[in-house]
Amino acid sequence: MASAIRSVSHEDRLSLVEHLTELRVRIVICLVAFVAATEPHQDAVAIRGPLLVGFFLAGLVVHGGLQAWWIGPVLSHLSETPLFIGATILTGFNDNALITYLGTLVPLSDSLKHALVEGAVTGGGLTIIANAPNPAGQAVLGRFFDDAVHPLYLFAGAALPTLMAAAMFRLF
Repeated sequence: MASAIRSVSHEDRLSLVEHLTELRVRIVICLVAFVAATEPHQDAVAIRGPLLVGFFLAGLVVHGGLQAWWIGPVLSHLSETPLFIGATILTGFNDNALITYLGTLVPLSDSLKHALVEGAVTGGGLTIIANAPNPAGQAVLGRFFDDAVHPLYLFAGAALPTLMAAAMFRLF
């Protein structure tokens, strides 16, 4: 006797979502077991960096929502170009994920969203903490600079590429 094919109901989907936590835990357990089983054939697991990034992003989500009271009025009074310039400059002092996340707390038009992301991407080279290539570059080149890369020199070196990226985003 053939049975009819029925569509998946809301309750069935809800049941699947309820089990996602258990699925995630099992995946983590499998990862830990794999690392333990293959330990002689691999380098030490570098967990410190990913954990710090995870804690940063978790703190951003937890505390970022509390910033909506002041970021909303500020962003609502900016047009595209000032928002682009502001995001570029702020990314020099903050992480670009922070800048773009704060932009999600406020309803923005598509053109303002583009200007915000363009500014965050453009200003990414202005700071040590915004993108992974900068710390990697500092680690590689640091021995040539007496164990330090001066932030002012880093800014000066990043200024021309940043201006070129800004011109490409704003003109094309």
